Amino acid sequence: MSSPKVVLVTGGSSGIGAAIVKKLSLAGMKVWAGSRRGTLAENLPNAFPVVMDVTDSNSVKAAVKHILEKEGRIDAVVCNAGNGIAGAIEQTTVEEGKYQFETCFWGMHSTITEVLEPMRSQGYGKIITISSVAALVPIPFQAFYSAAKSSVLMYTKTLAMELKPFGIQCCSILPGDTKTGFTAARKFVEASKDSSSVYFEKTKESVGRMEKDEQNGMSPDTIADAVVRQLKKKKMAVTVTPRLDYKILVVLARILPNPLVLWILRLMYM
Repeated sequence: MSSPKVVLVTGGSSGIGAAIVKKLSLAGMKVWAGSRRGTLAENLPNAFPVVMDVTDSNSVKAAVKHILEKEGRIDAVVCNAGNGIAGAIEQTTVEEGKYQFETCFWGMHSTITEVLEPMRSQGYGKIITISSVAALVPIPFQAFYSAAKSSVLMYTKTLAMELKPFGIQCCSILPGDTKTGFTAARKFVEASKDSSSVYFEKTKESVGRMEKDEQNGMSPDTIADAVVRQLKKKKMAVTVTPRLDYKILVVLARILPNPLVLWILRLMYM
């Protein structure tokens, strides 16, 4: 009888990450849930917490080392840790923009580069990143989120090419609006909080619409199910968009003229 897959999930203590940890555990995999606090959302069979702050390279190294010492290998990693910042581009400082990328992009990169050597030595491995439909569909007043998720998507596609000779597969999942605590955790750039700002009302209205969509959005289980399906496959897809309506949206965003796409998005969010 073969031993269960060993999977590391970043941002695994809440939201989409917690749902992924639960689904993988129930699917019979051995799951390590990385988070800053090193906690689990609930007690599960074959699920273990590990302290892992993806913005701290030493923390990432220590977490991966700990898992390798315990398990001897890491079969797959799901880079889920993320954050969100909203506000007009003009009002976003460089430091605020960096905040978005530190967790979402550089945290992902730090995690992946840490697991690649052991995966290469194994001759196999699977890497899943959590991007977003926002990677392909620009969202007003959330440019840095869209930019970070677009970077995640392009990074994953490029990584898939570079790692193919080593038997390591890569997949990026592009969720749409999802009902999680991410909505309440979203930060706003400081300048956007000034009620006298020319962007104040538009930012408030636009992000408010997005928040309503999120709280009426899909369950995080939908994304978790997509992750489980890919990890069970012999050959993963390079990109996956859960749910038919978002698949259609992604196709339309690719084939319609840009002016028309932007006009539709302005109607939706402005």
